[in-house]
Amino acid sequence: MTLPVDPLNTLPAPDPAAAAHSARLLDILRAAIADAGGAISFARFMDLALYAPGLGYYRAGARKFGPGGDFVTAPELSPLFSRCLAHQCQDILDALGGGDILELGAGTGVMAADILLELRALDALPQHYAILEPSGELRQRQRQTLADRAPALLDRVAWLDAPPDSGFRGVVLGNEVLDALPVERFRVTARGPRRSTVVWTETGLAWAEGEEDPVVTATVARIEAELGWRLPEHYCSEYVPHLADWLRTIAEPLAAGALLFVDYGYPRRAYYHPERVDGTLLCHYRHRVHADPLILPGLQDITASVDFTAVADAARAAGLEVAGYSRQNHFLFGCGLMELLAELDPTDTVRYLEQVRQVKLLTLPGEMGDRFQAIALTRNLDIPLRGFAFRDERGRL
Repeated sequence: MTLPVDPLNTLPAPDPAAAAHSARLLDILRAAIADAGGAISFARFMDLALYAPGLGYYRAGARKFGPGGDFVTAPELSPLFSRCLAHQCQDILDALGGGDILELGAGTGVMAADILLELRALDALPQHYAILEPSGELRQRQRQTLADRAPALLDRVAWLDAPPDSGFRGVVLGNEVLDALPVERFRVTARGPRRSTVVWTETGLAWAEGEEDPVVTATVARIEAELGWRLPEHYCSEYVPHLADWLRTIAEPLAAGALLFVDYGYPRRAYYHPERVDGTLLCHYRHRVHADPLILPGLQDITASVDFTAVADAARAAGLEVAGYSRQNHFLFGCGLMELLAELDPTDTVRYLEQVRQVKLLTLPGEMGDRFQAIALTRNLDIPLRGFAFRDERGRL
């Protein structure tokens, strides 16, 4: 869940243990910069800051999700989100005659538990529910959450270190996964686009302008050609350099079924709008949002909004069909959100009003409703997807 950017950068200081953890990762970053000759790409920096073994934000043990962490995602905000996803999963599994669910990066495990509980109520449980999770600490939290909320279903859940073998049939789910893929940062100069690099100075980590790079030049030129306009001088933005490879790896085992991604982002024409001159890069730390990824390494999340046009292009290159795209509110309406709300007893005032509050947070413009988007990518699946029945906006991609 995104929050307003903290304009004063009034971030709480880390405790001594967290500061020591960050210092250890900083040593790794300094060594990587030195080994690279004095500068590394921002994509390399982001990869280490988030995924360095034992120290990166998503590979270490600090609490990340929920009120005690750095941000709250839709599944923690309301079980209605996961219940809606379960209804879409039910349709796909029914069409396939059964199958499995694979969740990428399952956070606290709340979404997995709520999806399994809803599918059990619908008599539509998957054969297996797999979780691809690199963090040992998060695996423990997920297991505990499932043991607490859905103990009878825990034996259906397995944790994976890599994507499953070929022949996977079912649904791959990714909620707020794409925004954490390392991005390349670039700035348009009078001499053309230049990669933004990270260097080490007397005062610590700092930005620097890299030399002309043919990959960056070609990528920005391709973006501009598709947009039909030139990005103005001083314009700064991002792209995911390895998106196609990552998606191909995730999709390769899929014999039949769908990948469903929900994340914050835009179609390309909105992503690279001329007025979005500073790009989309943001950091989350203790429920505060700021725009400096070079501080607090290992202690804060670093994200960039998703270019969903790039996701669609990568999907087609991987042999997938783009089967639906819409804003989150439209997707949830299509999956039966309001019908789930209508099942509640309005005379149970406290519970009912709390559920109404959750629905508003999930669907209202200005909250998560239109900031988050949903996209479905399919292979050998020829059914209409209910999540896009309310509105399908593939024409915006």
